[in-house]
Amino acid sequence: MTTLLAIDQGTTSTRAMLFNREGKVLARAQTELPQSYPADGWVEHDAQRIWADTQSVVSDALQQAGLAAADITAVGVTNQRETTVVWDRATGVPIHPAIVWQDRRTAEWCRKQHSAERESWLQTRTGLLLDPYFSATKITWLLDHVPGARARAEAGELAFGTIDCWLIWQLTGGKVHATDASNASRTLLFNLHTQDWDPELLAFFGVPASLLPQVLDSAADFGNTDPALFGAAMPIRGVAGDQQAASFGQACFAPGMVKSTYGTGCFMMMNTGKEVVHSRNRLISTVAWRLGGETTYALEGSIFIAGAAVQWLRDALKLIGSASETEAWARRVDSNHGVYLVPAFTGLGAPYWDPQARGAIMGLTRDAGIAEIVRAALESVCYQSRDLLDAMRADGAALPAAIRVDGGMAANDWLMQFLADLLATPVDRPEVTETTALGAAYLAGLGAGVYRHLDEIGALWARQQTFTPAMPASQRGALYRGWQEAVQRVRTN
Repeated sequence: MTTLLAIDQGTTSTRAMLFNREGKVLARAQTELPQSYPADGWVEHDAQRIWADTQSVVSDALQQAGLAAADITAVGVTNQRETTVVWDRATGVPIHPAIVWQDRRTAEWCRKQHSAERESWLQTRTGLLLDPYFSATKITWLLDHVPGARARAEAGELAFGTIDCWLIWQLTGGKVHATDASNASRTLLFNLHTQDWDPELLAFFGVPASLLPQVLDSAADFGNTDPALFGAAMPIRGVAGDQQAASFGQACFAPGMVKSTYGTGCFMMMNTGKEVVHSRNRLISTVAWRLGGETTYALEGSIFIAGAAVQWLRDALKLIGSASETEAWARRVDSNHGVYLVPAFTGLGAPYWDPQARGAIMGLTRDAGIAEIVRAALESVCYQSRDLLDAMRADGAALPAAIRVDGGMAANDWLMQFLADLLATPVDRPEVTETTALGAAYLAGLGAGVYRHLDEIGALWARQQTFTPAMPASQRGALYRGWQEAVQRVRTN
């Protein structure tokens, strides 16, 4: 029997899921990942904790399913992207906590280095912008601020990786230092056109080539897990960044197809086929996946805060006890009553790219309460999605026939209906909403020969529900104009 194991290491949790060949869930295990905020705009993770949690959830999932490691056909790994780990090659111990993709500590460095000419150069080569979001400036910071790190890196003693790479190193007992093309394309060091690390980019950021992992296809041989970990070796055959994996799990295989994932952040991705589409509206071009040496590209908009705003309502403001309560709160009021929440807790992502912006709640009156604030938090996710879709259309993309959604927030019916209303586009929710893990499993299956063609995977995608736009255009326009005014009041650029 085919059994595929997906390791899904996200920003706020680590999970392991087992799927059969048809993409049905056999078991799942998950644990929350604590966040650390040591200074304003800084976000860190304990990479050793991530590795320990990964071992724990894999063992739990196998136990739930009554399976042994020897029963696993292949392993797929998917991960929070851009998050940066540098570790000692001899000991496997990180030299510093992982710097998370949300971290803004290099914002001033980026501002000083910025020029129109430089941004054009970077965008042409990498598809990205000069922003703290991406890995290169985080690596530079580590080499410059951890005592002795730069000299050790230049001596070949240290290794860099995004979380997929870090886990592969640990899973294989330090035998494999590799990443896939989708993750490499998020570093600001990878040339989209040559499909390799770019020496001129390395020189600009001051990153020694000896730090970097080998870049493989997204379905490839990433080695085998150390038999001592789980009782038998398991072949690692698929790797992709979380948003690319979600797009793969959503079977967005044709150019023009769009998926939008609602997790900690929100990420909208459009398949652009074999063509690198360079955005004129501050979206980013990225590798969707590379299979058999052939690259599929995507246009992407990244929103830093989506589900994290709900966590903030729960953990910081104590307005709700759990995320599942938000739908009921939103339904208690017939409109937003002019209340807007701009969740720029770590700056604004696409299409604004304003790392200095900070969050705000606007339009509060004496009778505003929990319902209005909760609803405003949910609405903010949809307004930001509209920002991204409008930017894609301004770049020449057609309005998609539907948007395929996934992630934890996709379970909220009220939110999905408001999203369809605001985008004036049908929203399709699949039967399996954990499509990030599913995409990693499919890639592993592809790498192990379980699937021969993408058509086999595409045929497995199934719709659970479609949300159809029902809001009058005048109401939609008025709501969105209110959002645009609120955003302008927090922007600094």
